[in-house]
Amino acid sequence: MSITVSALRETAAGERRVAITPEVAKKLRGKGIRVLLEHDAGSSSGFPDASYADVEFAGRDQVLQQTDLLACVSPPDDASIDRLREGSIVVGQLRPHGATARIEALAQRKVTAFSLELLPRTTRAQAMDVLSSQAAVAGYRAMLIAAENSPKFFPMLTTAAGTIRPSRVLVIGAGVAGLQAIATARRLGAQIEGYDVRPETREQIESLGAKFLDLGVSAAGSGGYARELTAEERAAQQQALADHLKVFDAVVTTAAIPGRAAPKILTKVMVDGMKPGALIVDLAADSGGNCELTQPGERVEHGGVTILGPLNLAAGAPLHASEMYARNIYNFAELLIRDNSLQPDFNDELVAKSCVTRGGEKIFAA
Repeated sequence: MSITVSALRETAAGERRVAITPEVAKKLRGKGIRVLLEHDAGSSSGFPDASYADVEFAGRDQVLQQTDLLACVSPPDDASIDRLREGSIVVGQLRPHGATARIEALAQRKVTAFSLELLPRTTRAQAMDVLSSQAAVAGYRAMLIAAENSPKFFPMLTTAAGTIRPSRVLVIGAGVAGLQAIATARRLGAQIEGYDVRPETREQIESLGAKFLDLGVSAAGSGGYARELTAEERAAQQQALADHLKVFDAVVTTAAIPGRAAPKILTKVMVDGMKPGALIVDLAADSGGNCELTQPGERVEHGGVTILGPLNLAAGAPLHASEMYARNIYNFAELLIRDNSLQPDFNDELVAKSCVTRGGEKIFAA
């Protein structure tokens, strides 16, 4: 019998993405794999049922009872886990850090689950890296939100009423999200600067046409992330950053580490020193925010400065975000399928290190 690969209609608040797009469904069918989706699984992403060719549709319970591999964007809820067929596989963003109860439930159901947030950050894993693909969407949208909410134009304009100077914009954090935010600000015509405590990002920032803001503090770490600053380094960083923030019209913060609270980079005192009308868009609001004043999901006004904490930014561009996410899922699924059957190779580090449960065994300590 052929393998059945499935996806459900996502039910998390504000979630509009889907884990299997028509493009990926076609690829799976080309390999002789049965694709079974819940009705309207892709509708919120711009993929109505009619856009899927040679795909079967069923109710939620039927999908859960028949699937061999369930692809998801957000972790399945408790009710869905309880109805999953024993021995099936789940692949997606499972948010494993601190999710003791969810991992226990998956293990009790004898499900083998892979959380793609845990993939090693290696060259080979790039095609499966959901954190990077979705961060690119988030960085793009964060800068659009900044442009829309700023009281100033981003580009320089020459008009009959005089010349309007371009906005000065700072992006803090030069990971995938930050670099995409910088590129977007550049396209919008802003005068853009980028800052990161990792000195190796200077070349990447400057390659996008932005100026690198050098505060004299280096925190190069491992795995593509910055190490934690010492107390002395943090104090030096904060004083230098506070001095520079006074000139910027908009600041987008993007510093986040999976499974950990976002580092607090912008203090209340720094915000107090910013000019009236300035704007902060805190892309890290999902994990607590980079700004001390950020309220996740809220708009905060403080001394003439606006602080926005948008949540789940990638879901706001669901069609392209889903296309990238589904390709990540497909590329990872290829590691699990051999000879038209599910045979995960746990000697492969990408498979082994992303596994949170294996049958009835808990692998990841939440």
